[in-house]
Amino acid sequence: MIQGTGSHVGKSILVCALCRILKQDGYRVAPFKAQNMALNSFVTKDGKEMGRAQVAQAEAAGIEPAVEMNPILLKPTGDCGSQVVVMGKPVGNMTAREYYQKKNAFVSTIKGAYNMLSSQVDIVVIEGAGSPAEINLKDGDIVNMGMAEMASSPVLLVTDIDRGGAFAWVVGTLELLTAREKDRVKGIIFNKFRGDKGILKPGLDMLEDRIHKPVVGVIPYMHNLGIDDEDSVSLEYEHAESQKDKGACQNSAISEASHLRPSAFGLQPVLDIAVIKLPRISNFTDFNVFSHEEEVKVRFVDRAGDVGRPDLLIIPGTKNTIGDLRFLRERGIAGQIIRLSKEGAMVMGVCGGYQMLGMQINDPCHVESSEDGVQGLGLLNVATTFAAEKQTFQVKAHLLKYENSFYVDGELTGYEIHMGETVSGSGNPARPFVRISERAGKGAQIFDGCVSDRGNVLGTYIHGIFDNDEFRARLIKHLRLKKGLESVDGTVLSYHTRKEEKYNTLADIVRGNIDMGLVYKILGMA
Repeated sequence: MIQGTGSHVGKSILVCALCRILKQDGYRVAPFKAQNMALNSFVTKDGKEMGRAQVAQAEAAGIEPAVEMNPILLKPTGDCGSQVVVMGKPVGNMTAREYYQKKNAFVSTIKGAYNMLSSQVDIVVIEGAGSPAEINLKDGDIVNMGMAEMASSPVLLVTDIDRGGAFAWVVGTLELLTAREKDRVKGIIFNKFRGDKGILKPGLDMLEDRIHKPVVGVIPYMHNLGIDDEDSVSLEYEHAESQKDKGACQNSAISEASHLRPSAFGLQPVLDIAVIKLPRISNFTDFNVFSHEEEVKVRFVDRAGDVGRPDLLIIPGTKNTIGDLRFLRERGIAGQIIRLSKEGAMVMGVCGGYQMLGMQINDPCHVESSEDGVQGLGLLNVATTFAAEKQTFQVKAHLLKYENSFYVDGELTGYEIHMGETVSGSGNPARPFVRISERAGKGAQIFDGCVSDRGNVLGTYIHGIFDNDEFRARLIKHLRLKKGLESVDGTVLSYHTRKEEKYNTLADIVRGNIDMGLVYKILGMA
């Protein structure tokens, strides 16, 4: 089990690395996280919802993602409450107090999911959450030491040395554990180290003498791997990092205050994609694929002054469409979106962003708010009505052809996660974006999304649509032509191949900086 001294110290990425390393070494391996709080989610083949981090870990392990890897998913709806998803299906919204009063009831579910996984593989790599030393949360813990106890698992404790104070963080964490819990911790991993490890060694020796536990590895800071992040906290953290390393990009269209997600190639991009960083942004991993495109720079913005004149403006998914639409209006971003669309700029909404682009959003059952409904941005002739039941499907679809838009002649894949039904508004019928030919493995003839009359405003419910290589290539070609750049034809980048390369690169880096012999000894396999 990988536990951490705090949030965003690198637990998810290390589980991902270990899954790939163990797979390379010939073991059947699976990831597991008992309880995940994240707005980045995925839909499995059987229509169930799970966290994106465990999907990336499953990919690294070379197996199909399954909800048993993440039996409980908490999707925050605000500062004090979350939608609770159990074994891939929502069971309702709960405040933090309500959830902590009921979470012991989920122990049997967690045990059942873990036991099913462990019966199918040689090794389960378990990820903790936050820190095991949160003393106000230790009673009834089901995700850190409580989970380690359930699984009789040894623990490696990882800390983030880049933030500073890592030695004190390790010692303090161990001091707040019981003797039994402390004994479960078999080693320490320092993550995100920059510099000469020789300078660090005296500190590591002193730490080992103090805590009587070995340092298993010191992992260097890894840039631009493009592997899916767990939640939007990573956007905040990476924004701070971009401020540290600022100076590499001086572009008037890209504000210094914006979060920049750079190209993996380090080349000067020619296309600017701005994604609105909504307060309750979900599935921002939809846009990770662009980090592998050498001519594209993606930036996340949450102020009107930072929007600029992007080649593509995207309104992403959200866990609270009405609340985040209000945010767009209060910040003046809504006006910027409308202005850009009228000037012919390309604007695209995914899921909740698609709903915002419509004429009206109705909430008669008060699924999201106390309001019966709000007016949308009015850029697409559609109206959305929220329903209490969530729709989660994997889909296959075909792009529809319009004279003033780009076209892909082939099948697209993705998934839907939404609680709204969107239909054509009054007057001229809306032009649908795609025709869904398969939903949840069954044949279908369903229209999804909308394309404006001018072709520059698009909306869809399909997450993962940019992962389709030909779709992404045609979109980039379309953006180049709109910008007056000549079309560049070449080999279409395979996102799957690129991801496999990234998982292997991650495994190589971690394997080269961790004592895997000691890890196997801790597992009783040496």
